[in-house]
Amino acid sequence: MKRFLAIYIGTEAALERSQWKKMNDEERKAREAAGIEVWMEWGRANAASIVEHGGPLGKTKRTSSEGISDIKNSMTGYVIVEAESHEAAARLFENHPHFTIFPGDSVEIMECLPLPKR
Repeated sequence: MKRFLAIYIGTEAALERSQWKKMNDEERKAREAAGIEVWMEWGRANAASIVEHGGPLGKTKRTSSEGISDIKNSMTGYVIVEAESHEAAARLFENHPHFTIFPGDSVEIMECLPLPKR
């Protein structure tokens, strides 16, 4: 089985499309509760494929030859899964609550490659 890093992406455009900020507190809390339950169901249904549950991501710092700086990106969380192929890994995230219930934009999935051998 191959391993894949899945990054949850959240953009301002997706937040606007979802009307998330326009919901009142009661409506948003109800949507959050429903989303958490569906996300947990997704986790149970895919438990055999999940290697690391991951979690939310915080603020970003960039380190380069120019030093350290604060930056912003669209990554909001991650999970590591195992699957037979890249396509199979991507299919795990079809209709994921990150973007069907929550105001997420997408999930980007990339293979975790082995280190080159000398």
